[in-house]
Amino acid sequence: MPEYSDKAGMAALSICEALLLAMNDLQVMPEHEITGILRDAAASHENAAGTDAEVAAHKAAAALINQIIANGNSVRRP
Repeated sequence: MPEYSDKAGMAALSICEALLLAMNDLQVMPEHEITGILRDAAASHENAAGTDAEVAAHKAAAALINQIIANGNSVRRP
């Protein structure tokens, strides 16, 4: 099941990133609002509780979101 979960997570991340880009392109949401959404998502993971393994997974998710914020989108990279 972890293999499926990894694939599902990758697909979900790509879909969400594409939706955020589309909202910006269509001027539904400005870039600073999208960045705010990403920061809120990262903060949620950074503050999550649970077992050591769960906290580590949340910290990894927060790091990935913060990397997206810092490096821009991955959907439109050549």
